This record gives sequence, C-alpha cells and structure tokens, in this order.
Amino acid sequence: MKSTDEPVVTTAEGTVRGRADGTAHVFHGIPYAAPPTGAARFAAPAPHAPWQGVRDALRPGPTAPQPRRDGFGALDMTPYFGPGWVPGDDHLTVDVWAPPGVRRAPVLVFVHGGGFVTGSARAPLYDGTAFARDGVVLVTLNYRLGVAGFLDLPGAPPNRGLLDVVAALRWVRRNIGAFGGDPGNVTLCGQSAGATLTAGVLAHPGAEGLFHRAVVQSGNGLGAFSPDQAARVTRAAAEALGVAPTAAEFARVPDAGFVEVLPRLAGLDLRTADRFDPLVGLSPFSLVLERQPAEAVAAGEGADVPLVVGTNAEEGNLYLVPQGELTASTSRDAREAAARAHADPDAALARYRARRPHASPGELRAAVLGDALFGTGSRRLAEAHAGRGGAPTYTYEFGWRSPAVDGLLGAAHTVELPFVFDRLDLPTLRGPRGLLGDAPAPEPPAALTALASETHAAWVRFARTGDPGWAPTEPRRFTGEA
Repeated sequence: MKSTDEPVVTTAEGTVRGRADGTAHVFHGIPYAAPPTGAARFAAPAPHAPWQGVRDALRPGPTAPQPRRDGFGALDMTPYFGPGWVPGDDHLTVDVWAPPGVRRAPVLVFVHGGGFVTGSARAPLYDGTAFARDGVVLVTLNYRLGVAGFLDLPGAPPNRGLLDVVAALRWVRRNIGAFGGDPGNVTLCGQSAGATLTAGVLAHPGAEGLFHRAVVQSGNGLGAFSPDQAARVTRAAAEALGVAPTAAEFARVPDAGFVEVLPRLAGLDLRTADRFDPLVGLSPFSLVLERQPAEAVAAGEGADVPLVVGTNAEEGNLYLVPQGELTASTSRDAREAAARAHADPDAALARYRARRPHASPGELRAAVLGDALFGTGSRRLAEAHAGRGGAPTYTYEFGWRSPAVDGLLGAAHTVELPFVFDRLDLPTLRGPRGLLGDAPAPEPPAALTALASETHAAWVRFARTGDPGWAPTEPRRFTGEA
C-alpha cells in the first residue's frame, strides 16, 4: 500500500484507490462478492468479477435494500442505522480503515446490527479511525437484509446474510495483507443482529479458520428461528406479495417490493408448541437453524476461538423509553412481555420482582425484554463456550447510564457503541434526541472520555492479543465510575 494522499492497493480482484485521513488510510465500497441482483438475491454469494484499471474507493457505496429508520421515538438513531437504502447493485462490500505504514496489524471485522432488516457499514458510528490510530485494521461490511438475506425459501440456501459474512471473511483472508493487516490474526465482532450473526458464524463449520477470535456484543446465542417458525414468515410474505413461496417466484419481485412488505410482517406470532419467539415479535427475520448457536458451541463448534460475550445492563430500555412506554407500562404489559418468553409468566415476574423490589411495571417489562432478546442467550452462549474447556471465554456488562430521554434511557441497547468505537465526538450523538444525552458541551466530560478509552482499549487489546484485560472468571463491568 502506497502512503500518499490517495493510497492505492492491489487486491485479488483488482486495484482500488482510497484516501488518507489523518491516522488512517480509508477505502469504501470494495466488493467482496458479486452483485446480488435478480435470482442471485436468493443464491449463495458468488465471486466478484475482476476489474481493470483502478477502482475508486473514495466514498461510501450502496447499501442493501431496507427501510429508513432514523426516528426511534424520542431518539435520533441515524448514527446507528445509517442512511437507509442507498440503491446500487454492488452493495456486498467492505470498508477498510488501515494504519499507514504498518505490516501484519491485527484485524477487526465488524458486523452491524439492525434487527436483520436495516443497517449498513455507512452508519456514522462505525468509523474506524480510532482503531487505525491504535494499530488495528478495521473492516466493516454490508450483508443482505430482510427477505433477500434471511427469508427461508424452498430452492434457496438458508441464511444468505450469514453466508455473506463468511464470504467477506474469505475476502479478508485473500486481501487484507495488502492493506497491512495480518490474515492470521482476525477478530470477528458483531453487535445486536450482527452479534447473533457472529454467534452463528462461530458455530458454522464453513467459517472454520477464517477468523481467530470473536466478540458477541449484545447478541443472542438462542436467537435463531426454527424452520417451522421461519415457514410462518415465508407464508405471510408470499401471501402479502401475491406470489408462491419459492425462490423462483420471489426472484420476480423487485427489491422495492421486499422493502414495502416489511410492515405487513411485523408482529407475527411465531410461538410454537415447543419454542418461544427469540425476538419476541420485534423482527420477522433472524437466522434459521435446527440447532441454536449456543447449542452448537456446547457441542464443540468454535471451542478453539477465544470469545468475548457481553450485554448492556438495561438493554430493554431502548424498546420502551424513547416511545414513552417505560412510564406508561402497566402490570398487565409486564405480564404480557413475560408470557412471550416464559412458560410460567407469573413465576418469571415474581423472580424479576424479587431481584428488583422497587421496580415499576415498565422497569420490570424492560428487564424481561432485555433478557429475552439478549441476556439469556448471551449467558447461554458464554456458558456453552466456557464449558468446552478450550479457548478462554470473557464476559462483560456495560453499565454506564445515558442521561438521554429525561434521564430514563440508561444503559440501553446500543449505548456502548460510541465507547467501543471511541466516537464520543460524533455531533449527532448529542442534543435533545441524541443517544448520549443533550449536554451541549463540545468536549465530552473527562469521565466519559476515560470510559471510552477504557472500553475501546479492551477491544483493541483483544484483537491484538486475545486477552481483553480481565480474567475469564471475573465479568468486567464498564460503568465510568471511579
């Protein structure tokens, strides 16, 4: 890689031109697979055709078809979800932030969240400048979403979004050395849906050897749908689109049709006689597996991969606080939430009340949601991995409470991301609708800066050495308190 204002790198598929940006050489929109168009939207990712000449990688590229989700009640979630659908065929791409002049640097590959239906590498939070500053090559990626990525269809391979992540890891193995990264020192990290995907990749035999460490950040090792549950979504989507439930029929529907149908799939009851809905109705899409990732890991998949698993202390707050539902929730609402995730909701609520004797109905409801979506599945994944007695398992809890939404948001889902990426300076994170609260100060308080340094350094250290800085037997709490 040439160290100029416009660094040029030759990959296995062709040459790309990026830009120098302070401590990083930045490359946007490099294809790792062929454009998923037409019938190829429902096929496994295929190799991208080589190109001649130099391909510009100066600006962010297209994103997977998706609805725009900037508003989230009282919060502006644009930093997290990004710009929505930016049309373009070549959207199976990676972005790379590389420290200039470094060879064999550790590599962190980040998989975004968004409920399996939204999100992209273009989200402002996922700027990799701080990682490059600290000697780590950061790779972010787009993958197929919604119907194209996760609808289970006869005649199509399942979990195409997961196959995209595996294809991106293969691109990293082929090409990251040209950017100064070490293909033998790759950490796969995901958040939310991206963390559940990371757990799925950890348990996926076809990904063996493509990465060497993993971080499951507010994901769910029990988050996959069974084939029977997925079939309900497929029937509902086919009925709403007026086509037969086959890959051949769905291939005739334009991308806009898949985006427009999403509201009609919201709120499907996916509970069966032997399974709860692992996403408690929040998304009609997830991985589709006979065996949950945590169960596959318990059987030995990924046992030799050092693993960090963690959650935020108040994950469920994101789904109630910005919408005004934390304070408006009743005891009946809390019980209905428990019934979505527990065979005996009254006994479950009694356990939550015993641990939180002064909690309001809304706080109990948020705790139930947080465990159902992230907490229980994360614990099971960590226990399964540690139980194999192979590579170390590290756990953490992020407990810093955001003062956003009148001080109620707390340590909600996604709040840790600005700290992991050391992006407290992002303007859209502050203000009346900002994820970090409305403090107008141009510089974050010293305590927050210290917490960002501590959190980011743990991810950097794990990517570099496989040790985040605490013992596997002692969960780490990130609170920002002295």
